[in-house]
Amino acid sequence: MIDLVADLALIVEAARAAGALAEAERERGLKITHKDGGSPVTNADLAVDAMLKDRLLGARPDYGWLSEETADTLDRLTRRRLFVVDPIDGTVAFLKNQPWWCVPIAVVEDGRPVAAVIHVPATGETYEATLGGGARLNGRAIHASDADALDDAAVLADARLMEGPHWPEPWPPMRYEKRNALAYRMALVASGAFDAAIALTPKWDWDVCAGALIAAEAGAKVSDHHGRPWAFNRPDPRQASLVCSAPGLHPLILRRTTPIPLAN
Repeated sequence: MIDLVADLALIVEAARAAGALAEAERERGLKITHKDGGSPVTNADLAVDAMLKDRLLGARPDYGWLSEETADTLDRLTRRRLFVVDPIDGTVAFLKNQPWWCVPIAVVEDGRPVAAVIHVPATGETYEATLGGGARLNGRAIHASDADALDDAAVLADARLMEGPHWPEPWPPMRYEKRNALAYRMALVASGAFDAAIALTPKWDWDVCAGALIAAEAGAKVSDHHGRPWAFNRPDPRQASLVCSAPGLHPLILRRTTPIPLAN
């Protein structure tokens, strides 16, 4: 096993530097383009990506690299360890100067995250975890909520999706909110601020890898909506869907989501 403490320190410092660089680039003025599919990307995304790649691979040249803003290559599949990075998760919130964007970074070893950070510059929140070492927010231990009933649960999900007619078993009344960044949603479940986060469409590894470790180390349950566990650093760097919840809610959620087919 790698030196998790050293790797965690490396990625925490890098995430904080990335947040500061993103804010500085926004202050100087953003240039916005759009990817295939319409999602925005800014010069800040690209500047942060370049800085993180130089900084992290400079410190760990034998690690692989997977980032939203770097063209993917098969080289990462030959590496036992790699960094999984989203330079700015929640670019739309970043563009609108809303607080719900973050910098998630994970170290993956043999297909599983072993060190992770999610830094939220606008709120000063830094979530971190190592495999077997628990999860923390700004240095203090965090734990998923003890919710064991869906009624009145606080859920990060699209209310229109959850209240739609396609569910074999309707959901009870729940309190829905949105946050742009998937990583931040998972961190909020890890800290007990919300009871669950649910999304039924495929999610890129860079959006959810750091959150998967932080949530699990906080006692939350993480899987796709059929209950299958996640694995990382595969040829297709996506997870089928997202269910991240307090342990008492996970089987109650899966009972309703498992009949829904997996998206292609």
